[in-house]
Amino acid sequence: MNSAAMTRDRQPATAASAHTRRADFRARMETVLATAFGAIFLGLAFIVAIETISRKLFNVSLQGADELGGYALAVGSTLAFSLSLLGRNHIRVDVFHDKFPPRVQALLNWLSIVSLAVFALFIAWVAFKVIQDTTAYRSTAQTPWATPLIIPQGVWYAGLVIFALVACALAWRATRLLASGDIRKLNSDFHPKSAKEELKEELDDLKARQHAEGAAP
Repeated sequence: MNSAAMTRDRQPATAASAHTRRADFRARMETVLATAFGAIFLGLAFIVAIETISRKLFNVSLQGADELGGYALAVGSTLAFSLSLLGRNHIRVDVFHDKFPPRVQALLNWLSIVSLAVFALFIAWVAFKVIQDTTAYRSTAQTPWATPLIIPQGVWYAGLVIFALVACALAWRATRLLASGDIRKLNSDFHPKSAKEELKEELDDLKARQHAEGAAP
C-alpha cells in the first residue's frame, strides 16, 4: 500500500520535473534566438551609422548598407517566426474559439499547430530548391560587392529550418497530448493568447524594467 502511494506521489513530481525542463529549454531557446535577432539589427544599425557619417563627413560610401539591410531583414524574419511561435504570438482568428466546448477547442488548437508545422516544412522545402539553384549557378548579388548569394541565403535557410523544427516539435507534443486525452494541458499550452495574457506580459515586463532601472547605479 505504501509502495503504491509512493508511486502515485512520484508521478506528479516526474511530470512537474518534465514540465520544468521543457520550460527551461524553451526559455533558453528564446534567449538564443532573441540574442541573435538583436545582434543582427544592432550590427546593421552600426553599419548604417558608419555609412551615414562617412557620407556626410568624407563623401565616401560603403556601397553595401542597403544590401546588408535586405539580408538582415530576411534572416531576422526567419528568427522572428520561431520566436513568435514559441511565445504563441502568431495571429489566430479566435472570435468563436472560446465559445466551443473544451474538446472542440483542443481539436482546433491541435489542427492549428499541425497545419503550421506542415506549412513550415513546405517553406523549408521550397527554400531548399532556391539554395540548390543558387549553388548550381553560383549566383552573386547584382551589387558593387557582388556577394555570393549562397552566404546570405544559407543563413536565411538555416533560420527557416529552425522554424520548421520548432513547429514540428510543438506539433508532435500537441499530438501526444491529444492522443493521451490530456485536453486541459493541450488547451493550456496551445490556445490563442488572450488579451488578458498579453496585458499581464506587458505589465510584468514593465515591472522588470522598472526594477532594473531602480537597481541601476
